[in-house]
Amino acid sequence: MNLVPKTPTTKGPAQMFTGDVYFDVIARGEAPSRLRVNLVRFAPSARTAWHMHSLGQTVHVTDGVGLIQSRGGEVISMRPGDSVYTPPGEWHWHGASADSFMSHLAMWEDDDATWGDHVTDEEYGAGESI
Repeated sequence: MNLVPKTPTTKGPAQMFTGDVYFDVIARGEAPSRLRVNLVRFAPSARTAWHMHSLGQTVHVTDGVGLIQSRGGEVISMRPGDSVYTPPGEWHWHGASADSFMSHLAMWEDDDATWGDHVTDEEYGAGESI
């Protein structure tokens, strides 16, 4: 058993996020484990860019109101206790609603994420009528 010291909170890089996003690494498994877990905090209207994970990703909302969308799909509203799974290779984005902070646990199994374009205001705004 190892007590893992807390790592410093990190600001999400501008090439991967729109708005103010901060994350804390909760778990980074050592081989043979591939487990990755981050606590991610989004300011209102902040969001990820379009991205996909080669082994999929699960997000679990812990606080606030969030939005998530798969490319070509509907924008889904998420609240505390909701979990959303995006399968391997599925382009998606997630973030906070315009009037609420949102925190979630992001869980995935590898570092093989592909990042794409930023979510446009028009794409993001499609979820604000929810």
